[in-house]
Amino acid sequence: MIQFGTGGWRAIIGDTFIRANIQRVACALARRMHREHVADIGICIGYDRRFLSRESAIWFSEVLAANQIKTYFVNLSCPTPQIMFTVKNMHLPYGAMITASHNPAIYNGIKLFTAGGRDATQDVTDPIGEEANALTDEDLSIVSFEEAHNRGLIVFIDPRDSYLDSIMKQIDIPAIRSRHPRIVLDPMYGVSLAGLQTILYTARCDLDVINDRHDAFFGGHLPAPNPETLLDLQASVRDHHADLGIATDGDADRLGIIDEKGQYVSANIILVLLYHYLLKYKGWRGPAVRNIATTHMLDHVAAYFGQKCYEVPVGFKHISSAMDEHDALIGGESSGGLTVRGHISGKDGLYAASLLVEMLAVTRRPLSLLVEDIYTTYGEMHMAEYDWALTPESRAWIHDLIMVQKKIPDFGLEVDHISYLDGCKIYFKNAWIIVRFSGTEPRVRIFAENDTPEHARDLVCIMADFVHLTMPQ
Repeated sequence: MIQFGTGGWRAIIGDTFIRANIQRVACALARRMHREHVADIGICIGYDRRFLSRESAIWFSEVLAANQIKTYFVNLSCPTPQIMFTVKNMHLPYGAMITASHNPAIYNGIKLFTAGGRDATQDVTDPIGEEANALTDEDLSIVSFEEAHNRGLIVFIDPRDSYLDSIMKQIDIPAIRSRHPRIVLDPMYGVSLAGLQTILYTARCDLDVINDRHDAFFGGHLPAPNPETLLDLQASVRDHHADLGIATDGDADRLGIIDEKGQYVSANIILVLLYHYLLKYKGWRGPAVRNIATTHMLDHVAAYFGQKCYEVPVGFKHISSAMDEHDALIGGESSGGLTVRGHISGKDGLYAASLLVEMLAVTRRPLSLLVEDIYTTYGEMHMAEYDWALTPESRAWIHDLIMVQKKIPDFGLEVDHISYLDGCKIYFKNAWIIVRFSGTEPRVRIFAENDTPEHARDLVCIMADFVHLTMPQ
């Protein structure tokens, strides 16, 4: 019933995401905290703007209160990275965020964080999920939210200023002020607006905002910043002659960017641009970390500056762990999440957006030309990304074919090697393709990277045909 994936537990509202299951997760976490002797320290919890998010945070907190665990309750909807920061800043053993991130509006979920503000790893979430599923209604007890608050078991906090101040201390605000960039913000009906407005107004940016009202259905669109969902932002950047368009997903840990020409700039390129900027313009040094479905251009940048790029499975918890292990400078993924050494251990759309604005101000070049500079220096690589909904039967068939029988199609290219670290990734000399199952939805995804968009799509077409999936027109 309750199963944690790469980004926490996510489920359809009214199906599996129901009050009883939310309470079971809270009870399992409370029992774990008592076993670890950290129950007296407390936990921080926040929520986004999704349907039932605040109510779910209340239900979660009521169970913690019944288990004598103090909850620091962020009483306004907020970004996920703010909760991660607060867990780290308050030296708490755990934190929780009610969100389904970029999933469709019919989903909600719970992300768990551990000491230091890190995404909870599988060795934490799997036992919590198993224990939660084993609990019965008789195992659950609550103290009403009002009573728990009156007794001091639920304490309202507002860590927004501390979180935003921590970002602004790491950003060159004077450089941005000297340029007065014009920016269009698209929070995608999510939770980033107040934070980004505070940072960018402080830096004297001229701002226009779209899609900022509270809409639990996200305007009828997927709250994920991609070319299909950012058409309004592209038009607004052109209409306002803006220098940049910034979008964040539903819980503001991922980023989407539109350049000054109104063109979508992929998350892969943004990650490469920022790594290049940190190395060349700020003079910082350190390796990079990317997941297995993220651009290999990051490897080229690392090699150019005598650094190394490490590859990990999908899930930002793997990126965070590898960054610590290798003292990496930057870590990121193709879906728009990234972080930089010295900030929180999880992805942060507000920090990434602020650093990108700094990059434009310091380099004094428009984003489209900076992208051209990257291609000139490191060569061009382009990614094709597609995904399909699966039935349990089709998922089992594809898994058996690719992961058990280990069969692959003939791509007409020499295969260098194959990895089964996370799905099936096939490496060619100057290209790659991966097929893997989503850790948050019943879907399969195929990513490929090659020297042109057309060649990348050709690789996806071959694999899709091999596993009996129909390519979209």
